[in-house]
Amino acid sequence: MYAFTGHAHFPRRIGSAAHPAWVLAVLGLVPPALPAAAPPSPWRDTPLARLEALALIQTLNSQILASSSATRSLQDWCRAHALAEPPQIVARPIPASDAPADARIRRDLQVGAAETIRNRRVELRCGERVLAVAENWYVPARLTAAMNRTLETTQQPFGMVVQPLSPHRQTLAAKLLWSPLPDGWERAASRHEPVAGSAPQLAMPAALFEHYAIVYTGRHLPLAEVHEIYQRDILAFEEPQLPDTGP
Repeated sequence: MYAFTGHAHFPRRIGSAAHPAWVLAVLGLVPPALPAAAPPSPWRDTPLARLEALALIQTLNSQILASSSATRSLQDWCRAHALAEPPQIVARPIPASDAPADARIRRDLQVGAAETIRNRRVELRCGERVLAVAENWYVPARLTAAMNRTLETTQQPFGMVVQPLSPHRQTLAAKLLWSPLPDGWERAASRHEPVAGSAPQLAMPAALFEHYAIVYTGRHLPLAEVHEIYQRDILAFEEPQLPDTGP
């Protein structure tokens, strides 16, 4: 269930390609493939580990909801959990939707049928970790020429590029896509924690939670509508070990 609602329906899920990969490569928008990151030790599948995973997911979720910039929240998260050095978020372009912005998106962005709306789809990466996949419908006429050029030719995240416009976000919907704890877990019969090393690995899906939001200028003029799907790499660090507090 969505935690926030304001629309009868939302943008298409991140999906179909507008340009072949070779076109993006020729334009210099797709960097060479990075070597795979060294994975941390897998989390054990224990009740405690599942509680820890849920607490961490909801911590980042709430931080983004309370922030004016998802990029800044991700960068702070990357730094706090040592996901990469330096802890910098880059927006690596991936093929975007080839469908035009629909009437609802135009209504949300307060533009007419003839106004140009551009689509940008990226992986928000911290080092080699993909923390989110984001699709962004934005109004280029409301950005400066330099901002538009930066979005088209670099890997800077949208939120960083438009900082001079004092942006803030209005969340349309926030949805948890995976809960580490199954429904009714609090009513299940008690189970003992497995002996260390005996528990299987905790299997996490790629997508953990998603947000739909509108980005406004400081004067509350809509700049963009975004759909962000946050990925399991936000938990790509060693399983937390709570200190023994004693009896």
